[in-house]
Amino acid sequence: MFAVYAGSINPDDPLAGLVVGERPDPEVPDGWTTVTVKAASINHHDVWSLRGVGLKSESLPMILGCDAAGYDEDGNEVLVHSVISDPSWRGDETLDPKRSLLSERHAGTFADKVAVPRRNVIAKPAGLSFEEAACLPTAWLTAYRMLFTQSDLKQGDTVLVQGAGGGVATALISLAAAAGFRVYATSRDEDKRTKALELGAHEVFESGARLPSKVDAVMETVGAATWSHSVRAMRPGGTIVISGATSGDAPPAELTRIFFQQMRVHGSTMGTRDELHRLAQFLDVTGLRPLIDSVIPMEQAADGLAKVIDGSLFGKIVLTR
Repeated sequence: MFAVYAGSINPDDPLAGLVVGERPDPEVPDGWTTVTVKAASINHHDVWSLRGVGLKSESLPMILGCDAAGYDEDGNEVLVHSVISDPSWRGDETLDPKRSLLSERHAGTFADKVAVPRRNVIAKPAGLSFEEAACLPTAWLTAYRMLFTQSDLKQGDTVLVQGAGGGVATALISLAAAAGFRVYATSRDEDKRTKALELGAHEVFESGARLPSKVDAVMETVGAATWSHSVRAMRPGGTIVISGATSGDAPPAELTRIFFQQMRVHGSTMGTRDELHRLAQFLDVTGLRPLIDSVIPMEQAADGLAKVIDGSLFGKIVLTR
């Protein structure tokens, strides 16, 4: 079958290891099924895999991709939940120490077909296109869990979204505005700040700028470059929810400010199957849709990955079959 995969690992030039070609059809263990992929979206995770972060050389070749929407074996339109937990695990699968994501131990979604546990397939709302649905399982699910499970935010509260532009950040702005939060967003890029306003942000600022008021929570995906600003922007007793650190994971900790003002720092990774189902229903009911930067054939995956690497995207890049 057709597939886009990591043939080798190169930390300095990740695209050097990318291969667009053929791979064997997926093996389907007991309790698993296959989904015929119609659309898949690109995530930073795919770039990290090509750099060798979370993907070991002995696992190569590895088909990339976490997100997919397509048809199940009965022809139903479905979404794929990409968190693969141990079969014996019960409860929140993101807390399973043995969990992995598609494209780490098991072949990913940048292919004609992907094999997943049956429990990882959920119905796609008819109102969502395959391209829109393919944006949900990683970036939008991460944003949904950050806002609605981890943050303690209430309608009318103020939330700061750092680094407007990427898939998680644009999802955070859209979801937060739709849920009735006051949204501040930051970016170094003036065009991205303008687009953040179009997404629903109430006010936008240059990275590190002084805000008009302290915020109730900060959604942090940037890491070292914005951490100090995140801590100083938050009210006493507020919450920083962090799901990524694209600019580095070792900033000054600001421990004195954090403990003295009784702030909470809450890590967040992906989301559960139930949260993915609720996210899909939230979009179906509200009419909110993922912001898509571009839709390109899966054969041109290298072009999409290059945009993720250089940061020139705003929203999600979707690959189609």
